[in-house]
Amino acid sequence: MRDPYRYAEQMIIVPLPLVPCLALFNGATSVADAKEMLVRVAGDVRIGSVLDGLHDALSSGGFLEDASFETMRTERQRVFRESSRREPAHAGGAYPAEAALLQKTLEERLNGGSPTHRARAKDLLGIAAPHVSPEGGWSCYQAAYGALDPSLAEKTFVILGTSHYGEPDAFGLTRKAFVTPLGEAPVDLGVVDTLAQKGGPAVRLEDYCHAVEHSIEFQVVFLQAIFGPRVRIVPILCGPLARGMRTGGRPEEDAGVAGFLSALAELQAREGSRLLWVLGVDMAHVGRRYGDEQAARAQEAGMVDVARADRERCESIARGDADGFWSQVHEGRGDDVLNWCGTSPFYAFLRSVAPASGELLRYEQWNIDEESVVSFAGMAFYKAEEQVDRSNRDREKTEERDSE
Repeated sequence: MRDPYRYAEQMIIVPLPLVPCLALFNGATSVADAKEMLVRVAGDVRIGSVLDGLHDALSSGGFLEDASFETMRTERQRVFRESSRREPAHAGGAYPAEAALLQKTLEERLNGGSPTHRARAKDLLGIAAPHVSPEGGWSCYQAAYGALDPSLAEKTFVILGTSHYGEPDAFGLTRKAFVTPLGEAPVDLGVVDTLAQKGGPAVRLEDYCHAVEHSIEFQVVFLQAIFGPRVRIVPILCGPLARGMRTGGRPEEDAGVAGFLSALAELQAREGSRLLWVLGVDMAHVGRRYGDEQAARAQEAGMVDVARADRERCESIARGDADGFWSQVHEGRGDDVLNWCGTSPFYAFLRSVAPASGELLRYEQWNIDEESVVSFAGMAFYKAEEQVDRSNRDREKTEERDSE
């Protein structure tokens, strides 16, 4: 067992015969009652001492919600809060920890991005890339980041990442620079402070989830490989849109969500010319790992239907149709049958940066294990035609004034 929040830094191994005992640590069964139950089932009074050992190991390791865990959590949150930098959490695991090797690997993998898409850089509003392990998502990372042109280096990159561990209907901000093996990416503090001030009750400033989350870290690494270590970012973790899923209504029925999306839209309206949006998003999660009874294999059997449904959602996203996309996610069921974990960033983007037109550049499915599949894509988003026409007119007027 491991703690994804990393309050407990060490893994703990529970022998298989003791795994059923974990169900007794439920917050309702006392240790004495648990011992009595085990002795009755096992017919051996010695089982009580085994339970004591399991209890002590779980407690000291930080795997019980008790005083030991609370001490670990408080200390980890304090360290993150007081740090001036967000240290890399996944270097040496998901990607190389040595700078030269990482840069070489990324350059090799990114080589081949489409010049056609880079030629449209002046109209580019943003991209959507996976947050799956780069090992499984190289082609989609290449497709998305291949749309970026060196001329975009001075932009502020607003990164909307899925918050896998954050509160529902909440958005996590941080003022901390992101450190990777490639260097330190500063945060646009003016934008973060404005969002914290205007974003309302859904804002979580210095959200601890940033310390462990990978959905933004991976995007920072790719941006640094293209534009250099000091690429300027605004990291935003987007929690699940729980109220909308629960009620079937639009996510903005939650006042906090509505307030933050409004702040994002104001930001785009006011400063959009210097911003570029990056979405760190995966799509469907199907198979045993995700609670399904049946195993899943990429591009086989039921995953063909999943691909069709994924692409239909991508079509709605590409049209800028936030309501249509939300209807496809919800489907009147109260949950998402495809378990998309990129819904919140996609929805926030669609509501904040409109009108926009998108393009699906690459779609993939990957067996994350032998029985489970994750799907993801690379997308690019451009100014809608009316915006392009307006920008061209403004540019022509500027050129005319300059020539006079």
